[in-house]
Amino acid sequence: MAMRKKFPDDFKAKVALAALKGDKTMAELASEFQVHPSQINTWKAVLKERAADVFSGSAGTSAKEYKDRIEELFSDIGRIQVENNWLKKKLNF
Repeated sequence: MAMRKKFPDDFKAKVALAALKGDKTMAELASEFQVHPSQINTWKAVLKERAADVFSGSAGTSAKEYKDRIEELFSDIGRIQVENNWLKKKLNF
């Protein structure tokens, strides 16, 4: 049984944008990117469907939100390490 090939999101976007551009046929794009034409059509449809999300800000998390979340997680890790060290001392490990 053949494994499905997984493509990175940036590759999918590149192929979908090339398809939307319309200066090459699906067969040319499929040959160039080594992807089946129906897959290109799928990615193109997804890009069209979600294009507005790029401008709405609802498509993903902002860089500030990621940074805040990372800081929060590091803080949690530090707290847990302190708790673990305290417990090890109390239990004589």
